[in-house]
Amino acid sequence: MPGIGTKYELDTEKGDRVSIIYMEGEGVQLYVRSGSGDYCSADLTPPEARRIGNVLTGAILETDEEEICMVFSSFADLKVKMHTFKLGDRTSGKTIGDLNIRSSTGVTVVAVSRKGQSIFNPSPSFRFETNDSVLVIGNAEQMKRFEEEFVR
Repeated sequence: MPGIGTKYELDTEKGDRVSIIYMEGEGVQLYVRSGSGDYCSADLTPPEARRIGNVLTGAILETDEEEICMVFSSFADLKVKMHTFKLGDRTSGKTIGDLNIRSSTGVTVVAVSRKGQSIFNPSPSFRFETNDSVLVIGNAEQMKRFEEEFVR
């Protein structure tokens, strides 16, 4: 949309259309047309648009296990998931290297939370304890393998 901004549209399975226009100035316009033809719209500031984006991607969650799925416009065919898992006795006393997490499942351990302390980018020699929570990144199939092998 020359002189106005960039428009993205999504048609839902139920026949609704969501249109988002990133204005060349500042701001974002959000339009929703229901399958029955009714319209509504909202003008958003950039912080409001980011907040809605966080809500839609699940970035604001308050559960023991959280998951966020990200899709980047330049990598439209790539869906990246970040997921937290609480570990039990199965991994206790073993290191990331001992467990061969990346080579056996494909996920990467991004961080570990232990007793309220976060350890970012733990090394292969990092040793797990019972009740550690881990933040891992990968695709859906890799997450499934990680959960089957180390969580269940």
